Amino acid sequence: MERKFGLAIHGGAGTILKSLMSDELQAQYEEGLEAALNTGYTILEQGGTSVDAVEAAVASLEDFPLFNAGKGAVFNHIGGHEMDAAIMDGSTLAAGAVCGISGAKNPVIVARAVMEHSGHVMLAGEGADEFAVQQKMEMRPDDYFFTQQRYDQWQDALKEDKVQLDHTDKKFGTVGCVALDKAGNLAAATSTGGLTNKKFGRVGDSPVIGAGTYANNDTCAISCTGVGELFIRSVVAHDISCLTEYKGMSLAAAADLVVMGKLVKIGGEGGLIAIDKDGTIAMPFNSEGMYRACRDSSGRKEVLIYK
Repeated sequence: MERKFGLAIHGGAGTILKSLMSDELQAQYEEGLEAALNTGYTILEQGGTSVDAVEAAVASLEDFPLFNAGKGAVFNHIGGHEMDAAIMDGSTLAAGAVCGISGAKNPVIVARAVMEHSGHVMLAGEGADEFAVQQKMEMRPDDYFFTQQRYDQWQDALKEDKVQLDHTDKKFGTVGCVALDKAGNLAAATSTGGLTNKKFGRVGDSPVIGAGTYANNDTCAISCTGVGELFIRSVVAHDISCLTEYKGMSLAAAADLVVMGKLVKIGGEGGLIAIDKDGTIAMPFNSEGMYRACRDSSGRKEVLIYK
């Protein structure tokens, strides 16, 4: 009997209020999710690794301008882009992450290079940019990351001098993917442009291993999206892994306990995608919606935005 395999992706929690979402815009979001989902699934179907699948799916989402990562990354306080990403291999617990990088077309690919070629787990700022150039990563000028929608959000945020969580105050722009391959290996990857108008080199949960990104073959793989500070304080991804490992909880029960219980108690809005070692997928969120999709070898395929 062939092992079950599959993956889930997200394009951020919070989402545009349903009342403000046009059919045309919804179709564009769904198209972006579907393209990334198929990219990752094809790799798994052909016997590729979960690490390859999550990297490719997240890179696809980074290239899609409506999501806050890569090409669609938001503007920081001084009009630049500071992007964060992480990737983790559940078979070895190897991980790589970058924080505050600015010129790389695909931060998730840089994060993988950190995992495989640097001897470190996390590189930040100018050093991470320098590493990306040394590794011959695809770099892009500032204007590549310019989108009118993000620019307008930044201008609005500057006027009010506030940090914005994306196209409303209720959108946590992050992208991510979790996967289980035919060999039974799990992987997770997450990438984000962070917060509009962010200052002081702020870093959220996406590149923090155990907070926004985690994978362990013994348990599950998780990628989070939400109010990063609260996901860090709750060590969300690792907490869910521990609940399944030490308490014997199902993935769905553990994810619900954290997302609908522990996070809500401290005002942590957002959600996550998760897949366990048996190929069970969970995609809970406590916000208005979450751009999400999943597909597995038993025939399940979903592309969803709202509850």
